[in-house]
Amino acid sequence: MTTATTLDWPDPVEVLNEAGTNDIVLTCEHASNHIPTEYAGLGLPPHELTRHIAWDIGVAAVTRELARRLDAPAFLGTYSRLLIDLNRPVDSPTSIPARSEATDIPGNIGIDENEKTRRIERMFRPFHDRIEALLDAREKQGRKSRIVGIHSFTPVFHGVQRPWHVGILYGQSKDYAEALMTELRRDPALVVDGNVPYIIDRLEDYAIPVHGEDRGYPAVLVEVRQDLLLTDAGVQEWTDRLYAALTA
Repeated sequence: MTTATTLDWPDPVEVLNEAGTNDIVLTCEHASNHIPTEYAGLGLPPHELTRHIAWDIGVAAVTRELARRLDAPAFLGTYSRLLIDLNRPVDSPTSIPARSEATDIPGNIGIDENEKTRRIERMFRPFHDRIEALLDAREKQGRKSRIVGIHSFTPVFHGVQRPWHVGILYGQSKDYAEALMTELRRDPALVVDGNVPYIIDRLEDYAIPVHGEDRGYPAVLVEVRQDLLLTDAGVQEWTDRLYAALTA
């Protein structure tokens, strides 16, 4: 039976297509802006929780459709990145942000170690444990994997316009990233580049270094500009583009 409690405290990871046959494993850490009632929105008004500071707009729908079309496993976070960022090491200053972009997060200011540990154990570790379990099982079967993170970014950051439609972030997987960018650039109207608007940094990123590079897997993070994912048509267009690039 579904209860208000289970809706308020969902399982920390939504797993799709766990038995998928594709070597690609999709991660979508910032799929949700959900914050349980007891946190009172972390002291923010509701409209702030619809912004990028709370989640990556549009990516959940893209990830779900890619998982279906690729026949690939996908792991989606079910809590807001403001509670704890699933794509940050837990000792990073941005793991539980007291300020995001230009917005203070009152409910994260001055929290104690018990609350930090609670969020790590309730949200962060279960998410990554499920990914690790799948990758371990595949390795026992002699199967290798490719890690592809699906994210979105704001078109303007601190007043600076970002010109890219999509960025492919990579560390050790330059060849894989270049192959994806080559496919995306087949549309001459797209502005595509590598390691924009962010870079992969082990001190500030988790999935690519830990689930990908530490296992010797190709691993990239896809960043789509979020204003391109605000409509169903936009989601479908970018799902089509990424599907074509990932299967080329």
